[in-house]
Amino acid sequence: MGFSIDHSVRFHETDAAGVVYFAHSLTFCHSAYEASLAAAGVNLVDFFTTDSLAYPIVHAAIDYRRPMRCGDRITIYLTPRRLDISTFEVHYRIYDACNSASLLAEACTRHLCIDRQHRSRQPLASPLEQWLQLWAADAGKDGKEG
Repeated sequence: MGFSIDHSVRFHETDAAGVVYFAHSLTFCHSAYEASLAAAGVNLVDFFTTDSLAYPIVHAAIDYRRPMRCGDRITIYLTPRRLDISTFEVHYRIYDACNSASLLAEACTRHLCIDRQHRSRQPLASPLEQWLQLWAADAGKDGKEG
């Protein structure tokens, strides 16, 4: 079923028009990604800094459906999907937390597993395999995180 987390839009995340600055929407998604890793038991310090593997984003896309404004409470849903032995995508849907029928944006990030030193493709490490199994669309989990 995927993973979800709520976020309250803050003033500094908006632009002069009073809506969320476009790049902050991807920041919301990345924060949800980090929270889903932690909820799956992944040690974030090791994962992002000391592990011999890295998972850079090689593609990102976002489509906006409705504006998000300061004070809005949003829910970010994510569902990961393996593409091959070293690549996975994370699909995000951002909804109005008070109206789950109101889709605000959809996004996708594609990640590649590489060896930090040699920058060569590597198979996903076991913590990522477990994370994928836990939050994948076919995992059948509720995944709601408050």
